[in-house]
This record gives sequence, structure tokens and C-alpha cells, in this order.
Amino acid sequence: NWSKWEKYSTFLPICFFSFLATANASNFAPAVVLLSKYFHKSNSTTTYLICFNTLMLGVGNLCWVPLMRKVGKRPVYLVALLLFVAFNAWSYVATSFESLLGARIMSAFAAAAADAPVPSVAADLFFVHERGFVLMFFQIALSFGFFIGPLINSYVIEDAGSWQWACGWLAIAAGVDFLVALLFVRETSYSRDTNANPLVTREKRGFLASMAVNVGFNPKASFFKSMLDIFIIATCPPVFWGGILVGIFVGWNIVIQLQSSVIFLAPPYLWKIHDLGLLALAGLIGTALAIFTGGYFIDIVANRMTRRNNGRRKPEYRLPAIILPAIIGPMGVLTFGLCIADRKPWIGAAFGYGMQGFGLTAVSNIMATYAIDCYHSFAGECLVFFFIVRSIIACILTLFTFNWAAATGI
Repeated sequence: NWSKWEKYSTFLPICFFSFLATANASNFAPAVVLLSKYFHKSNSTTTYLICFNTLMLGVGNLCWVPLMRKVGKRPVYLVALLLFVAFNAWSYVATSFESLLGARIMSAFAAAAADAPVPSVAADLFFVHERGFVLMFFQIALSFGFFIGPLINSYVIEDAGSWQWACGWLAIAAGVDFLVALLFVRETSYSRDTNANPLVTREKRGFLASMAVNVGFNPKASFFKSMLDIFIIATCPPVFWGGILVGIFVGWNIVIQLQSSVIFLAPPYLWKIHDLGLLALAGLIGTALAIFTGGYFIDIVANRMTRRNNGRRKPEYRLPAIILPAIIGPMGVLTFGLCIADRKPWIGAAFGYGMQGFGLTAVSNIMATYAIDCYHSFAGECLVFFFIVRSIIACILTLFTFNWAAATGI
């Protein structure tokens, strides 16, 4: 019974936090060589700043989703944003590699609140036939973090002449988002009275009531039971398979960013750091093309199949839309690798990166909406494990990419 304004003014600031979360995960991707020289570490060791950040972005959900079940979503987002600001400020002033690594891990823990829990907010606010389109905003935010984030970071690093401002601007942006969230992000968790008369409409909350931080508190919920639910639902094939699939796409996206940060700065390309950010625009173009395939298209396909089934909807009606990105994405990774291995002109690698960006965005949204449709009541819990698997795969690929390429060739 909320207006469109109330729904979107709640959902979009959370999506902006999601953008900052993924921008935070890859904020040092353009600066691997710079940081290696600054701290006198190898490229492989420097990637710890990225790979363990990526890992915590998934694992941190084990805390935030059960906490949301207990205290509600609004207070969790407000606290997480404040922590995100604090840990990026710590990153800015860190003077040793170990201190910076600790700050990056903790910033990812705070950022995790804008990861797996977000689709459950969409499930609270929007009807099932709207969900594919609305969740595309979430996937766009994540993808913008992966692709616009490196562009912003590369220009910030080069223009400021230091890596510190790659963390500084994130702290400032999160501070602004906190102020917006304080005024507009409403509590979407409602306690449901199973004994209530279904014919009686509950009175709508007023503005001040919806902005209270204790509205979503559920005295019957258990933090530890919600955590146990995450591991129980992990045994469901749609969740496990979805996590593996998205993890592979995210992992290879980070691999492309890391390899680009080394290869394009060396002969024969001899790019500057900001050029690496411009390369990320190729992935953004792929993301833009995926908006239709991963958003409207999956709703169109699922709605048409529902009508053919006499109005009975099944979660697997989302899956036919996955065929196109599942082909184009891997082809893009291969195109990128072959082009840079033979030192071909950059346009070929950029084209491959765009294909990978298309696959990443479309597949992520299709799998997220499929998982939510399968387990709507446990949307947050199922996506926690979904994103944990994603982060583990991405962490492993990030951790070993330079040694792997050195041993076997790009």
C-alpha cells in the first residue's frame, strides 16, 4: 500500500550503497603496480587487498542478514553506512600494508550489508511481476561498481597523485548516502499476525513512524536460527548452482581488471592509469545492453510462460533468458585473453570485456530473481550463501591470477 515514491525513495539509496560496495571491492584494481611499488610488495601480494576484500563482501552477509531478521533493515543499513565511512577513512590514513589490508577487509564487512540483503528489500516492496525489472536497478548498481568504480578510481588516483583518495571519495560518498538514508529509507520489515482478520486492512504507518529504528524489531526472531537457516538453504541446488555461476562471472571480471592493470601499463601499450578506467567503459556498455535481457526480458518470458500454464507461475520460467548471456559472457573472456596474449590492438580486448560485462550483469539478475522466486520467504538467507559462494570463487581467482598467468601464459 506504499506509493511509488515511497518504494523507490527507499530502494534507490540502498542500491547506491550497493554501487559503493562493489566500487570498494575493486577500488585498487587500477593501482596494483602503484601499490606494489609503494609498499615494496609483489603484484601477487598486493592483490590481497582486493581478494580478501571480495571474500569478506560475501562472508559478511552471515552477520547482516540474521541481524536484519532480528532488528529490522533500516537500523542495519544506517549502522553499516557509518562503519563503511569509518573503515574507508582508516584506509585513507593507513601507513603500512598490514594496516591497509585490515581496513580493506573491515570495509568489505560493512559493505556486505548492501549485497545479499538488498533483494529481500525488493521482495518486501514489489510484486512478483515487477521484481525482475526492479532487481535490475540492484544489478546495475553492482555492475556500475565493477565498471564505473575503476573509472572513477583510476582518475582519482592519477589526478590526486596518490592511492589514498581511492578510499577517500568512497568515505565521502557513503557519508552523503547515510544522510539520504536517514531521511528516506523506511523500514520494510513488518511483523505478521497470523491470527489477524484477513478482511481488516492495517492502518498505514505515518512518516515519523516509518522512520523509527525500532519498527522492524522482531522479539520472536533468533539471530542464530537465521544463521542456521542460511546453511540449511545452502543445500538447495538452485542456491548452490546460482552462487557458482555468478561467482565465475564475477571472478573473471576481476581477473580481467587485474591483468589489465599490469599488461596495458607495459609495452607495447604503455597506457596511463586513467586509460585503465576508460577500458572499464567497455564493460559498462555491455551492462547497458544487459539491462533489457536481464530485466524486462526475464519478466516478459516468465509472464508469457505463466499465461501458457493457465496462470500458474514457476520459478524456472526465469531460466530460458539465461541462454544468451551464458554464451556471450564466456566468449568475451576468451576474446579478451586471446587479444592481449598476442598484443593485438586494444579494441579487441575492449570488445571482449564488453561481452563479459553483458554476461555478468544479465546472469546475476536472472539468478537472483530465480532464487528469490524459489524461496521468497528466505530471500535474504538464500542469497547470503549465493553471494558467499560467489565471493569464494572470485577470491580464489583473484589470489592466483598473476602466478597462474606467469606459469602458463595469459
